[in-house]
Amino acid sequence: MTDTLQDFAGLKALVTGGAGGIGRATADLLAARGADVAVLDLDISAVDKPLRGYVADVADDIAVRAAVAAAVADLGGLDVVVNNAGIGAQGTVADNDDAEWHRVLDINVLGMVRVTRAALPALRASDHAAIVNTCSIAATAGLPQRALYSASKGAVYSLTLAMAADHIREGVRVNCVNPGTADTPWIGRLLDRADDPAAERAALEARQPTGRLVSATEVAGAVAYLASPLSGATTGTSLAVDGGMQGLRLRPVGQ
Repeated sequence: MTDTLQDFAGLKALVTGGAGGIGRATADLLAARGADVAVLDLDISAVDKPLRGYVADVADDIAVRAAVAAAVADLGGLDVVVNNAGIGAQGTVADNDDAEWHRVLDINVLGMVRVTRAALPALRASDHAAIVNTCSIAATAGLPQRALYSASKGAVYSLTLAMAADHIREGVRVNCVNPGTADTPWIGRLLDRADDPAAERAALEARQPTGRLVSATEVAGAVAYLASPLSGATTGTSLAVDGGMQGLRLRPVGQ
């Protein structure tokens, strides 16, 4: 991947969940635009140069602290954190037990807390500090069969605003991206489990005004925009990358 824009030249970035999907697309784009990028994930076997791989589970505070410390030492500092690691969940409030609620919230919300907490000392020393959290359309639109997932992403949205308020005077900007249904490995696994994968994919595509799923590369572009020093006046913002799903109300086709 190549990119003529080099707005991240000399900057150091950490991307969680960066071995695949949106995280990998983001890590690759930041590297192409000049950043030295560390990837934190459960499995880094697919992470190759110029990316640096570090193993950690964001649900494990000790592992997170060790991985972030190692990445900061190897990078020689830290300017950008992309809190992307997360998991999905399906069902209404009646369908997920307490253990599943704790597991999803622990990864999707507290995972961001752990990584950010470990990274803040290095970010405070940066002249271009930025945090971008991967949120979701599920935080701002009511989606069926997504109660637990939506609750976790609603928390991420509120957390982003609170973090932005807390750290702006320390020179740390905090924003989030709100993807619509993205064509990622997780969605692929959901489709594989459906009774009619083709029909399920068509239904997911149809609910987005563009008529297609969002690509990981498109989300990565939004993350890069928010993280870039060129966006130094942008903080406490959520950027929708959802094919118009949140804001548009189109008539049915043919009407």
